[in-house]
Amino acid sequence: MDFIIANIAPIMFGALVVFLLIGFPVAFSLAACGLLFGFIGVELGLMPQALLEAIPLRIIGIMQNDTLLAIPFFTLMGLILERSGMAEDLLDTIGQLFGPIRGGLAYAVILVGAMLAATTGVVAASVISMGLISLPIMLRYGYDRRVASGVIAASGTLAQIIPPSLVLIVMADQLGKSVGDMYKGAFVPGFILTGLYIVYIFAVTMVKPHLAPALPPEARTIREPDGTSGLRSLSLLFIACLGVGFGWAHYYDAFLTWRDKTPITAPLDETIVVSLSVAVLFALVLALFNKGLRLDLLSRMAEKVTFVLIPPLLLIFLVLGTIFLGIATPTEGGAMGAMGALIMALVRRRLDFKLFGQALNTTAKLSTFVMFILIGSTVFNLVFQGLDGRVWVEHLLTNLPGGQLGFLIVVNILIFVLAFFLDFFELSFIIIPLIGPVADKLGIDLIWFGVLLAVNMQTSFMHPPFGFALFYLRSVAPKDDYTDKETKKRIARVTTGQIYWGAVPFVLIQIVMVALVIGFPGLVTGSLGRHDKIDLDKVNIVVPANDQSYTTEAPPNFGTSNAAPGREGASQPAAAASGAAGDAGNAEADDIMKALQAPVQGASAAKP
Repeated sequence: MDFIIANIAPIMFGALVVFLLIGFPVAFSLAACGLLFGFIGVELGLMPQALLEAIPLRIIGIMQNDTLLAIPFFTLMGLILERSGMAEDLLDTIGQLFGPIRGGLAYAVILVGAMLAATTGVVAASVISMGLISLPIMLRYGYDRRVASGVIAASGTLAQIIPPSLVLIVMADQLGKSVGDMYKGAFVPGFILTGLYIVYIFAVTMVKPHLAPALPPEARTIREPDGTSGLRSLSLLFIACLGVGFGWAHYYDAFLTWRDKTPITAPLDETIVVSLSVAVLFALVLALFNKGLRLDLLSRMAEKVTFVLIPPLLLIFLVLGTIFLGIATPTEGGAMGAMGALIMALVRRRLDFKLFGQALNTTAKLSTFVMFILIGSTVFNLVFQGLDGRVWVEHLLTNLPGGQLGFLIVVNILIFVLAFFLDFFELSFIIIPLIGPVADKLGIDLIWFGVLLAVNMQTSFMHPPFGFALFYLRSVAPKDDYTDKETKKRIARVTTGQIYWGAVPFVLIQIVMVALVIGFPGLVTGSLGRHDKIDLDKVNIVVPANDQSYTTEAPPNFGTSNAAPGREGASQPAAAASGAAGDAGNAEADDIMKALQAPVQGASAAKP
């Protein structure tokens, strides 16, 4: 019994692991384990019964949390876009654009994955849609199965780190930080990770070009009437947009300074979003003028790319731009994104009651799943803290050698290992509440810490053999040999082993990204907050002169009599008392001002 009492917290954590290994649902495992050890703790006198009585209030607090409303909004937005055919149009257009170069389809999948991540925030939707659309095309034109499956699964997981990511909403809630700040911190690392994927595909095409060949000429269907590709017109449009975007980024600080009449340096994420918005609007206006006035300045390829890319980009800027600029909260941004997705689906004539019903049904299921896990984790963590589990975890992690760096290495290894068995929701609700307070006590910035763990948790989707992205891809990849509809050739199936081996290089890239975030914290913190330029050489500290310019008043009389008691206990008129109090207050204030001014004037300070 003494052993149980002394080690009740680690025993409770071990019991949770046993529940999960048995295969019991995570939400109910957390709640059952919390209630069981709560009753044991009350019986042993280790925690008060009132702590268990606070559970209903905690659950009501979860239901009243406005931040969590962003989860169903962003989920609905992503599902509407995925079912309205946006991913198919993007993959087809960008695949035609990059088709003439080696690895062009892989580049298209990565870029479309990043765009879907910035509009949907749902990994399953991204992986399944790209697996259904792009995998048959990549197999048709001779892509290696490991490269094709790996790039599709990895690109789909970008939805976890690129805002508006659902895991960042949960992470911010568990760490007690702003969702907007978490989005800002993850913005730059998310696109750096996208760049690392592109660099890897480029290296593959340089070393083994046969693994990712270019599209044959007959597969490039978007051409001009004279048979040319039209890439020159698109290149000129891209250069013009790039010049407009860079020009705006260069003068954006000056514009803000002129507008607010004070020197301002905008955060990096805000500058990027606003500059991209200006560049995209410039391309849209130019394309609309060209089409409306029939100027024939743009090729078919340039018009196709512009009109296909502009709607999702505008939706990205509508959501992220309003959040980063402080115009809308993440919940409001999610609501605008969901409405924007519905409008886009209506304009494309892809929205009907069946599609809308399916999207609402899936949104309700996912949101309920998240809420039940959050309720279960709240019960578990409340009891765990009542049994001094936080103290046990704190002693376990703060005594590690190496200080902050040692703590970060051990925690990231722990997350990486647990990601083999748990998904990011479970990791966020079980592990983050335990290690978050320890990180805060060690002086680690929690926004940076949350983004770092989000990058690490991304590997939970890619870990063989339990990665969910691999399961999603396995569900849509061909399990048997089949005949291609266009080429009439026999295509070999994609094996589970090929999917697993294709994921390994991208897991290593994600680990490299974790190391980059640790080694260069500015990748996250550089996007947080707006900083005013302050010239310290021009700062003046002015002490007010003793010019009797201030006045003091007696405190109001809250008594029943209009008279104030005098010094000798007699009553004085209120005005006289006020005057006397004012004279005394002035004299005392004069003494204090003289004492404050004495060091400035070089004299010795007088004691008031």
